[in-house]
Amino acid sequence: MTSKSLIILSILGVFTNLPAAKAEESHAIFFNQLKKICGHSYEGTVVASNESDEKWRQSKLIIHAPACTADMTKQIRIPLHVGEDKSRTWIITKSATGLSLKHDHRHKDGTPDAVSMYGGHTTTKGSPTSQDFPVDDFSKALFIKEGLKQSTTNVWTLTLNSKGRLSYRLSRPGREFEVSFDLNKPL
Repeated sequence: MTSKSLIILSILGVFTNLPAAKAEESHAIFFNQLKKICGHSYEGTVVASNESDEKWRQSKLIIHAPACTADMTKQIRIPLHVGEDKSRTWIITKSATGLSLKHDHRHKDGTPDAVSMYGGHTTTKGSPTSQDFPVDDFSKALFIKEGLKQSTTNVWTLTLNSKGRLSYRLSRPGREFEVSFDLNKPL
């Protein structure tokens, strides 16, 4: 099966039984699958969390992506709303060696939060349906500077499963957090 065939199947929602892919193919297939959210908004729910996530469990969670544009060939920006809080945006970017995930946090006036643009870069090929983003060196230094040393072992995972759900997961020792968005029901 060619990469083009895999991309077409994945866009149609056929995420299971995909053959093994080279690293650059896995990254590209995943990125192209993720682009299908362009122009839509989706509601999510917390599926795994710690006590500190009460606000997330009680809030309406919405992701949305603007209509696909030429600049989305290399980067997808996904604003995340937690109730009335619209301060977060996930940024997934293609690079020469894989994909990166950054978290852009802003204040209401649009200025960057002290803890912003943190994230990670893929270190493995992942799969056409799931990519891990271990914390990068920039983020480790930022977390230490801001008194968040516990976050220096973060791994974020984005998964597109066979049931048409996008999951965002944060994990580290003593911390598990996951939100799942139903891509079958655009708002």
